[in-house]
Amino acid sequence: MNFEQLAGERYSLRQFSPEPVEAEALARILKAGRIAPTAANRQPQRVLVVNDRAGMEKLAKCTKYTFGAPMALLVCYDATKSWIRPFDGDNAGVVDASIAVTHMMLQAADLGLGSTWVGYFDPAKVKAEFALPEGYVPAAILPLGHPGPGAAPHPRHFERLPAEEVVFYNRF
Repeated sequence: MNFEQLAGERYSLRQFSPEPVEAEALARILKAGRIAPTAANRQPQRVLVVNDRAGMEKLAKCTKYTFGAPMALLVCYDATKSWIRPFDGDNAGVVDASIAVTHMMLQAADLGLGSTWVGYFDPAKVKAEFALPEGYVPAAILPLGHPGPGAAPHPRHFERLPAEEVVFYNRF
Protein backbone atom coordinates (compact mmCIF):
# COMPACT_ATOMS: atom_id res chain seq x y z
CA MET A 1 0.00 0.00 0.00
CA ASN A 2 1.39 3.44 -0.81
CA PHE A 3 1.66 6.15 1.81
CA GLU A 4 -1.27 8.26 0.61
CA GLN A 5 -3.56 5.23 0.67
CA LEU A 6 -2.31 4.17 4.11
CA ALA A 7 -2.76 7.65 5.56
CA GLY A 8 -6.20 7.99 4.00
CA GLU A 9 -7.54 4.62 5.10
CA ARG A 10 -6.19 4.65 8.65
CA TYR A 11 -8.91 5.55 11.14
CA SER A 12 -9.40 5.82 14.88
CA LEU A 13 -10.36 2.35 16.00
CA ARG A 14 -12.98 2.34 18.75
CA GLN A 15 -13.88 -1.34 18.74
CA PHE A 16 -11.05 -3.72 19.54
CA SER A 17 -10.75 -7.48 19.53
CA PRO A 18 -9.39 -9.00 22.77
CA GLU A 19 -6.74 -10.76 20.64
CA PRO A 20 -3.25 -9.75 21.82
CA VAL A 21 -0.85 -7.83 19.61
CA GLU A 22 1.95 -10.07 18.39
CA ALA A 23 5.41 -9.35 19.83
CA GLU A 24 6.94 -8.82 16.37
CA ALA A 25 4.25 -6.30 15.41
CA LEU A 26 4.68 -4.44 18.69
CA ALA A 27 8.45 -4.32 18.16
CA ARG A 28 7.96 -2.79 14.70
CA ILE A 29 5.50 -0.22 16.07
CA LEU A 30 7.86 0.76 18.89
CA LYS A 31 10.73 1.05 16.43
CA ALA A 32 8.65 3.43 14.30
CA GLY A 33 8.25 5.67 17.35
CA ARG A 34 11.92 5.39 18.27
CA ILE A 35 13.16 6.44 14.83
CA ALA A 36 10.76 9.39 14.51
CA PRO A 37 12.44 12.75 13.98
CA THR A 38 12.78 15.01 17.01
CA ALA A 39 13.94 18.59 17.52
CA ALA A 40 17.74 18.73 17.62
CA ASN A 41 17.61 14.90 17.65
CA ARG A 42 17.16 15.02 21.44
CA GLN A 43 14.81 11.99 21.33
CA PRO A 44 12.83 12.88 24.47
CA GLN A 45 9.90 10.58 23.66
CA ARG A 46 9.33 7.87 26.26
CA VAL A 47 6.86 5.05 25.63
CA LEU A 48 5.35 2.91 28.35
CA VAL A 49 3.84 -0.32 27.01
CA VAL A 50 0.72 -1.10 29.04
CA ASN A 51 -0.19 -4.67 28.15
CA ASP A 52 -1.54 -6.39 31.23
CA ARG A 53 -4.90 -6.26 32.96
CA ALA A 54 -3.61 -4.30 35.96
CA GLY A 55 -2.05 -1.66 33.75
CA MET A 56 -5.17 -1.31 31.61
CA GLU A 57 -7.25 -0.94 34.80
CA LYS A 58 -4.93 1.85 35.96
CA LEU A 59 -5.25 3.48 32.54
CA ALA A 60 -9.05 3.32 32.79
CA LYS A 61 -8.78 5.47 35.95
CA CYS A 62 -7.09 8.16 33.84
CA THR A 63 -9.36 8.14 30.77
CA LYS A 64 -12.68 6.70 29.74
CA TYR A 65 -11.34 6.15 26.23
CA THR A 66 -9.59 2.79 26.22
CA PHE A 67 -12.26 1.24 23.94
CA GLY A 68 -11.66 -2.26 25.29
CA ALA A 69 -8.21 -2.44 23.69
CA PRO A 70 -6.00 -5.27 24.89
CA MET A 71 -3.11 -2.85 25.34
CA ALA A 72 -2.07 0.77 25.04
CA LEU A 73 1.03 2.86 24.62
CA LEU A 74 1.43 5.73 27.05
CA VAL A 75 3.57 8.24 25.21
CA CYS A 76 5.39 10.84 27.27
CA TYR A 77 8.32 13.14 26.81
CA ASP A 78 11.16 13.92 29.16
CA ALA A 79 10.98 17.69 29.58
CA THR A 80 14.56 17.70 30.89
CA LYS A 81 15.84 16.23 27.60
CA SER A 82 13.70 17.95 24.96
CA TRP A 83 14.87 20.93 22.95
CA ILE A 84 13.72 24.37 24.15
CA ARG A 85 13.20 27.09 21.56
CA PRO A 86 15.42 29.98 22.67
CA PHE A 87 13.13 32.75 21.42
CA ASP A 88 10.17 31.99 23.68
CA GLY A 89 11.14 29.01 25.84
CA ASP A 90 8.67 26.68 24.09
CA ASN A 91 9.39 23.04 24.90
CA ALA A 92 9.37 20.91 21.73
CA GLY A 93 8.76 17.70 23.70
CA VAL A 94 5.04 17.54 23.01
CA VAL A 95 5.71 17.94 19.27
CA ASP A 96 8.42 15.26 19.38
CA ALA A 97 6.11 12.86 21.23
CA SER A 98 3.32 13.64 18.77
CA ILE A 99 5.52 12.83 15.79
CA ALA A 100 6.42 9.52 17.44
CA VAL A 101 2.73 8.75 18.03
CA THR A 102 1.94 9.47 14.39
CA HIS A 103 4.70 7.16 13.22
CA MET A 104 3.45 4.39 15.53
CA MET A 105 -0.16 4.85 14.42
CA LEU A 106 0.77 4.58 10.77
CA GLN A 107 3.02 1.56 11.36
CA ALA A 108 0.19 -0.15 13.25
CA ALA A 109 -2.19 0.52 10.36
CA ASP A 110 0.34 -0.84 7.88
CA LEU A 111 0.41 -4.06 9.94
CA GLY A 112 -3.39 -4.35 9.92
CA LEU A 113 -3.76 -3.16 13.51
CA GLY A 114 -5.81 -0.26 14.78
CA SER A 115 -5.22 2.54 17.24
CA THR A 116 -6.79 5.71 18.49
CA TRP A 117 -4.97 8.85 19.57
CA VAL A 118 -6.36 9.69 23.00
CA GLY A 119 -5.69 13.15 24.38
CA TYR A 120 -8.59 13.08 26.83
CA PHE A 121 -6.88 11.99 30.05
CA ASP A 122 -6.07 13.40 33.46
CA PRO A 123 -2.31 14.05 33.44
CA ALA A 124 -2.09 14.13 37.24
CA LYS A 125 -3.76 10.73 37.46
CA VAL A 126 -1.48 9.33 34.76
CA LYS A 127 1.57 10.57 36.66
CA ALA A 128 0.30 9.07 39.92
CA GLU A 129 -1.01 5.75 38.56
CA PHE A 130 2.12 5.00 36.57
CA ALA A 131 4.66 6.68 38.90
CA LEU A 132 6.14 8.70 36.06
CA PRO A 133 9.71 9.80 36.68
CA GLU A 134 10.38 13.45 37.44
CA GLY A 135 10.26 15.50 34.24
CA TYR A 136 8.13 13.01 32.29
CA VAL A 137 5.06 14.63 30.77
CA PRO A 138 2.25 12.47 29.36
CA ALA A 139 1.41 13.53 25.80
CA ALA A 140 -0.93 10.84 24.43
CA ILE A 141 -2.43 7.45 25.07
CA LEU A 142 -2.58 5.06 22.13
CA PRO A 143 -4.95 2.11 22.62
CA LEU A 144 -3.73 -0.53 20.21
CA GLY A 145 -4.90 -3.85 18.84
CA HIS A 146 -6.77 -5.84 16.23
CA PRO A 147 -10.09 -4.46 14.96
CA GLY A 148 -13.13 -6.04 16.59
CA PRO A 149 -16.11 -7.40 14.67
CA GLY A 150 -17.94 -4.64 12.86
CA ALA A 151 -15.22 -2.06 13.45
CA ALA A 152 -15.49 0.85 11.05
CA PRO A 153 -14.41 4.46 10.73
CA HIS A 154 -16.50 7.13 12.41
CA PRO A 155 -19.06 8.48 9.89
CA ARG A 156 -17.21 11.82 9.78
CA HIS A 157 -13.78 10.21 9.25
CA PHE A 158 -13.62 10.91 5.53
CA GLU A 159 -14.88 14.51 5.76
CA ARG A 160 -12.11 16.93 4.90
CA LEU A 161 -12.09 20.67 4.38
CA PRO A 162 -11.31 21.75 0.83
CA ALA A 163 -7.61 22.36 0.20
CA GLU A 164 -8.18 26.09 -0.34
CA GLU A 165 -9.38 26.37 3.28
CA VAL A 166 -6.22 24.84 4.77
CA VAL A 167 -3.41 25.49 2.29
CA PHE A 168 -2.12 28.98 1.51
CA TYR A 169 0.76 30.29 -0.57
CA ASN A 170 2.93 33.17 0.57
CA ARG A 171 0.23 34.82 2.73
CA PHE A 172 -2.95 34.01 4.58
